Formats: sequence, structure tokens, C-alpha cells
Amino acid sequence: MDSEIRYVRNGGVAIAYQVLGEGPTDLVFVPDFTSNLVYGWEHPYWRGFYERLARSFRLILYDKRGTGLSDHGGQFPSLETRMDDLRAVLEAAESKNAVILGSFDGCSMAALYAATYPERTRGLVLFQPWTYGEMTDEDVAELADLRERWGTAEYSNELLGKICPTLHATEAGREWFANECRVGASPSVAYALNLASFQTDLRDVFRAIRVPTLVLHRGKQGEETGRRVVEQISGARSTALPGDDWWGMFLSPEIVDEVERFVGGQAPPDVPETVLATILFTDIVGSTSKAAALGDLRWRELLGRHHTLVRRELARFRGEERDTAGDGFFATFDGPARAIRCAQVIAKAVGELGLEIRAGVHTGECELHDGKVAGIAVSIGARVAAEAQPGEVLVTGTVKDLVAGSGLVFEPRGERELKGVPGTWQIYAVAEE
Repeated sequence: MDSEIRYVRNGGVAIAYQVLGEGPTDLVFVPDFTSNLVYGWEHPYWRGFYERLARSFRLILYDKRGTGLSDHGGQFPSLETRMDDLRAVLEAAESKNAVILGSFDGCSMAALYAATYPERTRGLVLFQPWTYGEMTDEDVAELADLRERWGTAEYSNELLGKICPTLHATEAGREWFANECRVGASPSVAYALNLASFQTDLRDVFRAIRVPTLVLHRGKQGEETGRRVVEQISGARSTALPGDDWWGMFLSPEIVDEVERFVGGQAPPDVPETVLATILFTDIVGSTSKAAALGDLRWRELLGRHHTLVRRELARFRGEERDTAGDGFFATFDGPARAIRCAQVIAKAVGELGLEIRAGVHTGECELHDGKVAGIAVSIGARVAAEAQPGEVLVTGTVKDLVAGSGLVFEPRGERELKGVPGTWQIYAVAEE
């Protein structure tokens, strides 16, 4: 079986991937915290699982940024960046429509991709998905221990005993797992990946998924978390797998049969009616008084320079202009960190024109109507922008959670009631770097 390793560059970072099999349906496997394309084939644990998948599907494997054979990229990647690497891998593999199979931590990226690109997702399969959002003191202690002891035989044995007793029962299994951790991720990367997972609340992402979804779970803990995830994804169904081990996807060879049945019962996706998107609204502060002071001609010239600047930055950060209302812009992005960075750059650049803007960012499910974007998420983005002070970029708690690990820093602005939007919303200001 051809297992040639290839690389695709995304933003200058090389991501390692493989394409195997000639099945009629593409399936990309989004791995857990660690993976290594070479090491995975050297032992029967993953090799047998991969070979079984490749007999039924055109299988696409890859190492996430910072893990295995892929570049690190200089700083820890956010969930959005890692999702964009997945998009780059699928484009390099010439896959226009794929089943996304995620495992453990990989479920978060798989879910975000499916919600953001429903037109490119044939189906979504999540094995042992998990989601956090709020860290406990116990979580903090566990992460500190991981950072100090990752890769040591002692720590690996303790961890394996908790998550996979079946593998822990043999010396060969314990040795393999320790090396799996070592070649998969360095201590700093393992810590950063786990920290980001603990800090990320995926509930809004799950609620925005509109593609066929199957949740696979094993053991009592898997059943509990799987049930919570299924309740949040419209139309999702779940299947319990035999066994009690929390970790070790390859210990359930029947997964391939479950995925085959799932895919066989699904028609190719229609044009999506909704999509998960990040909304950015910007507005010039004091535009009326500026226009009165400058006069119509000079104001139109200044406004034209402002519009040119905003459109240049939207293109640079892959934003899509949706509307302009006088002196404000409404744009959408396929990732929240890019929207925030774009807003920050615009806020700084317009200062050279003698202008100030306020900006608001929100990520949510949007309705698509003849190329236009609508829905409550759009209203929330507009209302958040209206709450901002001159020069300020405000975001919702949803955005803050999704950019965990990006290096962005936020200052709490408390709960706000947004005009015309039910409930109260946690709002944060993006701190200047």
C-alpha cells in the first residue's frame, strides 16, 4: 500500500500528510493530541486500523502542526489555525468533499471544520469527543504535572493506566505508548495542546453543525460525554462500542464498519442553508461631526481612503465584505482570530487618517440567502460593535473561547444586555499587544 509522505505549506508551515487507498469516499482522520505518520506504521496498533480504513475509503492522514513530522511554526497554533491546516491538507489531496473522522482532541477541530465548511463535509464522525471551557483546580494541577513529566516512562505508565488499561497490561504496550508520546509531541506542545482543549468551550460550535453526525463512545465516561455532545448537535446519533478503555481508538476495529454504515446511509450534502462564521462590524467614531467639519467633498475623499484601507486588510486576512452602511463595514471570516487581527490592524491604520473606529466580533451560526448572510449571529455582532469605545475591539465569550492558545489577551467587560438579543452576553475587550 502506497504510504508516501507529502507536505503542504500553509502560511509557510509544512504539514505532513499521506493519501492511501482508492475508495469511492474520501475520509480524513484528525488525530488526538499526538501523532507521527512514520511511527504509526511501524507497529500493529495504528497500522492495522489505517489499513482497514484504506480498504474502504480514500484515506487521508496527517500530523497536526507542531506534532509528528509537521513544522511547529514558531508559536503554538490556535484551533482556528489547525483547522486551516486541515483545509490545506484536503485541498492538496484534491479532496472536495470528505468524511471527517476525529478522535479525542481531534474532535474539536473536526467539529469546527464541519460547522465552518458544511459544503465540503460529507459527514462528521466523532470518537470520544470532549469539551471543556472552565478549568478546575484539579485540571490546573494535572496540566502542571504533564508539563514537567511528559515523555518520561513513569508519567507515560501512569497516564496509560488511567486511560487504557488494556494496553497498560503488557510491557510492549507500555513501551509503545511512551514512545508514541515522545515522537508525537514535545513537552511544551503537549502542554499547550491540552491547555487549549481545557480552555475551549465548543457548545456553540456543536449547535452550529448541520451535517450528518455520528458520535462513537466507549466506556462509562465516554457514554456520558457522548450523550452531552449528541444533545447539542442537531440530528446527531450515537453508537456505543464494546470495551471500557477511554483511549485507544484502534482497540475498536468495528469503528470502520460503523463508519461504512453511516456513510452508506447518507446522501451527498446539499448546498448549506447555514454556516458557522465569524462576524466583524466596524464603525467610524464621530463620523457625523467629522463630515460637518470637513465638508462633503473632503469627507467623501477621506471616506474613500478609509474604505480602500479596510478592503485591503479584509483581503489580507481572508475576510469577505458583506455590506457597507455609510461609514461602517460588515464582513465575515472563517476563523475568529483572523477577524480580531484584522480589526486590530484596521483600528491602528485608520489612526493615520485621523479617524477612530469601534469594532465588534462574534462567532455563530449564520443563515445563507442568495449569497447574503443573516440571522441572530449578525445582530449580535452589530450590537457588540455598538458597545465598543473608540479604538476598542470587543468580542463575545464564544470568540474568546475559540481562540484559546492564539496568544490574544482579553480584558473582561462584564455581562451586557444587547438590544434585541435575548439574555445577557459576556463581553471582552482585546488587549493591545
